[in-house]
Amino acid sequence: MSKVIRLKKGLDIKLQGGAEKVLIPASMSTSYAVKPSDFKGITPKLLVREGDRVKAGTPLFFDKFNPELIFVSPVSGVVSAVERGEKRKILQIIITPSEVQEHEQFEVGDIDKMSREQVVELIQKSGLWSLFIQRPYGVIPRDTAAPKAIFVSAFDSAPLAGDMDYVTSSCEKELLKGFVVLKKLSEKVCLGLSTDTHHKAINTINGIEKNVFDGPHPAGNVGVQIHHTYPMNKGEVAWTIDMQDLTILGRLFLTGKVEMIKVVAITGSEIKKPRYHRIINGANIQTILNANVKTDIDVRYISGNPLTGTKVEADDHICYYSNQITVIPEGDNYEFLGWIAPRFHKFSLSRSYFSFLMSKSYALDTNLNGGVRALTMTGEYEKVVPMDIYPVYLVKAILAGDIDKMENLGIYEIIEEDFALCEFICTSKTPVQEIVRSGLDLMIKELS
Repeated sequence: MSKVIRLKKGLDIKLQGGAEKVLIPASMSTSYAVKPSDFKGITPKLLVREGDRVKAGTPLFFDKFNPELIFVSPVSGVVSAVERGEKRKILQIIITPSEVQEHEQFEVGDIDKMSREQVVELIQKSGLWSLFIQRPYGVIPRDTAAPKAIFVSAFDSAPLAGDMDYVTSSCEKELLKGFVVLKKLSEKVCLGLSTDTHHKAINTINGIEKNVFDGPHPAGNVGVQIHHTYPMNKGEVAWTIDMQDLTILGRLFLTGKVEMIKVVAITGSEIKKPRYHRIINGANIQTILNANVKTDIDVRYISGNPLTGTKVEADDHICYYSNQITVIPEGDNYEFLGWIAPRFHKFSLSRSYFSFLMSKSYALDTNLNGGVRALTMTGEYEKVVPMDIYPVYLVKAILAGDIDKMENLGIYEIIEEDFALCEFICTSKTPVQEIVRSGLDLMIKELS
């Protein structure tokens, strides 16, 4: 029987533009891209040039300091561009897809007869090792040794996030095979469920630990689930993988092919018809949206959810780990004496506006509603972080660069997404997620 863990701290932000359960079939995008910046802590070394023909699964680049970590093309076609930034930094590799898709074929044996080393080798060769994220630090695992556990969250509680039951409903075989693979990689596999999870395949999965989490966002964050089941201690390593990425992994072991097919939720108050699209990862955002935006003027395109997503341009490509595209107002307007207005449609955690009496959902923009100011002790962070840590003191320890205090205050427990709500509600407009990432990078540098 599943263990039920009830969380009281957190915050559900009800935004307009949630996706209806209408699925648009997959169609080829005009272009696809793989961005090294999506993968934290790697130094890319190119394996292809402009004009090279590639198949789905063909290596595009590898990590300079970890050559076994390779990154592959999601589609077959021609490498049309290698875009670079300052100091020739590789920004993205763009592939123009071919009409008929071809795949690299990987030899897959009977998973029950494969050793753990063989499973690891196949995942690395296929370029799907990047689907795993290591805790601590939120980076791709460098060490292939078995982690203490692998964690999967079966739901996403972020604002406007897609229904994971719905998006994986047609991938039962891939999902089941994915869990078989995980059990080969670690003796303990933990699945986090919500009280609303009703996926048929999940009930048939044996040999894994299932825990139910009941509460507001960030209950769906895998970091919160780890904290309340098997907290991270110094020297311990755990891996996480997204549910949709798990179906991609399972598909590899069923077909021997890299097929990065996923379903993304198209959401936000500026979307005409919020719905779901089946895509191949790395697709062009403009092709996916296909004139589904109310207006192209003064809107913010986000690859991901409004709290943790990445700002992109309309003609950019969806980021590697994103299951969502959000379009909301830019919020670059100045509201004269806005602080004194009744604000019937503005969200407030402290219920400072009359909106909490009448608004069921909000069309929020990106406006900070004030300037950056000194970090103040208000007790706000503690209300939205359902973890046994002191978030303000941890942020201050990171700013001070105090490694010992960072360790004592729980730096191993978190990544940026776990403090996203702190940034959203922060009176001081502090870039909390950026600070947390800098702290994690410092830990990697000092302790590696």
